[in-house]
Amino acid sequence: MISLERRAGRPLRIGHRGAALLAPENTIQGFRAAIEVGVDLVEFDVIQRRDRELVVAHGLADVGAETPTLEEALRFFAVEAPSLGVHVDLKSTGRELDIVEMVRRFGLVERAFVTSGYVGTSRTIAALGGARVGITIPRTVFSISENGRSAPFARSGLHALRRVTPTLVGPLLRITRATAAVVHHSLVSPATVRAAHRRGAAVVAWTVDEPDLLARVAAAGVDAVVTNDPRIFASTLAS
Repeated sequence: MISLERRAGRPLRIGHRGAALLAPENTIQGFRAAIEVGVDLVEFDVIQRRDRELVVAHGLADVGAETPTLEEALRFFAVEAPSLGVHVDLKSTGRELDIVEMVRRFGLVERAFVTSGYVGTSRTIAALGGARVGITIPRTVFSISENGRSAPFARSGLHALRRVTPTLVGPLLRITRATAAVVHHSLVSPATVRAAHRRGAAVVAWTVDEPDLLARVAAAGVDAVVTNDPRIFASTLAS
């Protein structure tokens, strides 16, 4: 099973949707861009298209000519990136068995990290065995926008939740049997990290693109950081 432990005292680098600031997100091109700048894992989203095909996209509106199927994405990592971690973020429910079987077919179980914001999905993936599983905390973060007129209210709400997040970590990890908590950067605190570590679980912070945020979550003790631009690690966490 893939390790999410820090390396050389630094959090792991996870390229968000490939490397979304450097190349089109959720594409093979984006995966290659992330690899070129140096990552430990590449994250990508998975949804079910209307024809039931599993594809790499954040939502149906994002599906285009460059959108790979899940099978194409997994084949890429099996053939072209044989040592890289594969972070599969499920945006759909109900296809858990199909996804696990596909990960197994491509020989990626030991390198795969499968996450979801849905408690039932994370629990099902964990019960199926094999790939490491993460639960995104909290699921409601997905519906909060940090852009536009509502941004100040969203940020205020997320900062308030930071104080209660440590109490959510243990129960969610227990219920889902996940071995990692995937936490929005605004909710990360040393207390949340300690709560996860007490259960033997890793903490992954998302999505961090600013050096000051990277420094903050790293200082809080997170094990891995999801970023659109993995290059920020070189300057921010330089020795």
